[in-house]
Amino acid sequence: MGKNKGTRITITLECTSNILECTSNNSLQDKSRRNNTFRYTSSKNRRNTPHRLELKKFCQKCNNHAIFKEIK
Repeated sequence: MGKNKGTRITITLECTSNILECTSNNSLQDKSRRNNTFRYTSSKNRRNTPHRLELKKFCQKCNNHAIFKEIK
């Protein structure tokens, strides 16, 4: 028998800083991409944190620390 999945789910965190800040430091090749935002994946316990998660992490596109919000 398989185990129960439990309350942990995988979430995606996306950078919320201004798009102009993120693209100003990149080359022309990166600007032509459709999605210029940086994303992290993580997991959270649905019972302990039922609301959307916000973390301050390093954005490689902006080259500084920015707030990352959970997206669906």
